[in-house]
Amino acid sequence: MLSFTAAVLMGFLVTLMAVSGIRLRQRILRRHGRRVPRVDDAALQRILEEGVLTSDEDAPLDQGEIDDAERRFWSERWDEPEEL
Repeated sequence: MLSFTAAVLMGFLVTLMAVSGIRLRQRILRRHGRRVPRVDDAALQRILEEGVLTSDEDAPLDQGEIDDAERRFWSERWDEPEEL
């Protein structure tokens, strides 16, 4: 009797853990799935025509941070190509 009760309880706990894991994974994917920018052919065409792509993201890009990264990139020293 004790082993049957323990088996039923273990089965219940395993099922509960599996369902909780699946729901947690769905919640994480739902939360992070919205933050991934999606640029498709229509968005590229809109960029080419209008020069701007608007986004529904919560936090816009930091233009100062982008300018700093671009400045660092272009100030980097480049090795001269080797002559053959």
